[in-house]
Amino acid sequence: MRVSLLGTGGPRPDPERQGPSTLVEVDGLCLLFDAGRGVATQLARIDVAPDELDAIFITHHHFDHVGGLGDLLMAAWNHGRDEPLAVYGPRGTGAIVSAIFEQVYVADIRFRIREAEVNGHTIRSIADIVTAHDVESGYVQPDPGVRVVVGRVEHGESALGLGDDEWTAVGYRVEAEEKAVTITGDAVAGRDLAQLVDATDVLVACCYLASDEIDSDETRFLSEHVLAGGPQVAAIAADAGCNHLVLTHLRQKSQPMLEALIAEIRQIYAGQITVGQDLLSLDV
Repeated sequence: MRVSLLGTGGPRPDPERQGPSTLVEVDGLCLLFDAGRGVATQLARIDVAPDELDAIFITHHHFDHVGGLGDLLMAAWNHGRDEPLAVYGPRGTGAIVSAIFEQVYVADIRFRIREAEVNGHTIRSIADIVTAHDVESGYVQPDPGVRVVVGRVEHGESALGLGDDEWTAVGYRVEAEEKAVTITGDAVAGRDLAQLVDATDVLVACCYLASDEIDSDETRFLSEHVLAGGPQVAAIAADAGCNHLVLTHLRQKSQPMLEALIAEIRQIYAGQITVGQDLLSLDV
């Protein structure tokens, strides 16, 4: 199993980090988790064409996690993909995919289909190739030897008083080859997170702020209820007994602040720590 960090940034544009996105390659499959800004280009940088993806999994619908989805799907189609492609995510994912094809890129799709006809051949509409599935629990099995477990995670909805129809976030656990990799999205502790991270070999987790950056009521609320920071990520990893913690969704910070973040995590978590960088790949 191989994990490639395509984007390790967050909502703030960062010249060093693209939007959140992680590729897991296992048993001949390419599974993409989240599709932040620049994801299609990042795939190209590791020599994976967008039409090579076997499935896409979205953790939640913040713009930094889905901002590159339309571009990615259209790039795959423009590159010649005509095989089915499934997109999974929390409720509302199907509506987003429909809007991409029926509103955002409807003129482009019409243009390309007509262009093919004029040149004497036909192509399938991308809307007939991509299928979207709203998922919140259970598992997806893209291959007999690979299972992707889906569970609800907490990403601000309880503290903000949002109902399930207004906001839902999920995390994923990829199980194959007697290994497990968990992608939490931006989750804080709660809901199904403990089951998803239990004894996982690699935990790819949001780690937005260090303790020294939590200096106001707003950043405290953010770290406790919305975006896990250093102390909470460390506790999640330690409680789960995971072997390797990979930090992603990092806010821009100075080198001394980054070193302070690592130091505070090490006070709680004894396993391997990797500070995520775009295009970093890890073998599991």
